[in-house]
Amino acid sequence: MSKKSIIARQLKREKMVERYAERRKKLKEEGRWLELQKLPRDSSPVRLRNRCQITGRPRAYIRRFGISRIKFREMALEGKIPGVRKASW
Repeated sequence: MSKKSIIARQLKREKMVERYAERRKKLKEEGRWLELQKLPRDSSPVRLRNRCQITGRPRAYIRRFGISRIKFREMALEGKIPGVRKASW
């Protein structure tokens, strides 16, 4: 599990991206790059990182489910993810 501070930082960035989305879009359309640079760095969506919703793990993230491979495997074996079962052939 990630440190609480890292997870909190990610949530803060997500909120900031959401807050400045319209302003960033408008400035980009108008081509006002200097004003765009003056906005906070964390308002850029590029700085976001896909993280597991349960543990906060940044690597081995499965987009379709929004969780890491480790939690995916645990939940699939417990039957908590509908339509997913262990493959055998």
